[in-house]
Amino acid sequence: MRLRSAHRLATVLATAALLTPVSAGPATAAGGFGPAHHPAGATALRTIGGNFNINGYNWGGYAATGTFSSVAATWSEPTVKCNSRSDLYAPWVGIDGYSSSTVEQTGVATDCSSGSAVYQAWYEMYPAAPVYLSSSSYPVRAGDSIHASVTHTSGSTYTLAISDTTRGWNYSTNKSLSGARNANAEAIIESPPGKYPNFGSLKFTSVTANGSPIGNFSPVAMDPSANGVYEAHASALSGGNSFTMTYSHE
Repeated sequence: MRLRSAHRLATVLATAALLTPVSAGPATAAGGFGPAHHPAGATALRTIGGNFNINGYNWGGYAATGTFSSVAATWSEPTVKCNSRSDLYAPWVGIDGYSSSTVEQTGVATDCSSGSAVYQAWYEMYPAAPVYLSSSSYPVRAGDSIHASVTHTSGSTYTLAISDTTRGWNYSTNKSLSGARNANAEAIIESPPGKYPNFGSLKFTSVTANGSPIGNFSPVAMDPSANGVYEAHASALSGGNSFTMTYSHE
């Protein structure tokens, strides 16, 4: 899911009960995280509480630029109110994507295509398709505490790990991707179609890059927007490693 200014929702199919991860969308969904385009040179700014955030288009959160071997964060899945069946968003952590053409990432997607929020853990080694985890084996519900990390282990190999500490499950996988630059570290919320459901607020904590608070790397703060309207706001970093995304409107 690379940062993009032109929104396109890639349609994917899924079955209701999966025994193993597959490249498909949430169990009731027709929603996937597809191709993206970084709005190079985006300079649109706004001031909220004295903080300047760039226009993140379909991204909101923090992205650092440098050389990174790991990124990690913890968050609590908020209760989501769907504005429409086309709402779709996901909090995630990842390496690359902000200023590079690949993304190695993992998180939880919230899909509203059934009329109510459906949560599903996933990972993606873009440009390959996202892989959604079995909802029966790896269930996620509102209020669950999620920890996710991406680690560059060696060569072109990455370990993507996600756990739901509330429900007591852990998942990790090793994947290879040639051409990845390890140029960014991110903690992000994203809506591929630019249609955020009302998630209230979501707090990322213990956000680290290379094992240190992400604030040590002077990350850029982004507020997501669609059709010229800001949809959420990223707060200032607290302690260099935590921030809150607050929903504004669709």
